Amino acid sequence: MRKNSVKNTRINSEVQKLLAELIRSEVKDPRVPEFTSVTDVEVAPDLKTCKVWVSMLVEGDAEKEALKGLKNAEGFLKRQLAHELNLRNTPELTFIADHSIAYGNHMSKLIDEVRAADDKARAAHPELSDTDDDEDGE
Repeated sequence: MRKNSVKNTRINSEVQKLLAELIRSEVKDPRVPEFTSVTDVEVAPDLKTCKVWVSMLVEGDAEKEALKGLKNAEGFLKRQLAHELNLRNTPELTFIADHSIAYGNHMSKLIDEVRAADDKARAAHPELSDTDDDEDGE
């Protein structure tokens, strides 16, 4: 089975949905934040390993502890995967912190700050109107 085959894509999707639900509703480890999202999974074509990217609203030591909590719940999660999905092998799970959502939020805040400063500058200096923005050659 190839990495990007239809079957592998379907398995990735099913594993991601199931892990997201299990982590949200069944993992009771206090180290794992309530709002932990499974952003992506990559099941190896031989079904032996699975990388699980998780996004959590914590940083630093709390993030490390949350990853330890998820690692601690791996046996339970594997059993549930084996029970729910009829796979030849149940993969070993490796949890990886995904910072893309936090990065996106940070970039969005920066964009909002620049827009606010730009609006403030335009209000203070009306002579700096949108005439410079219209550069289509006409």
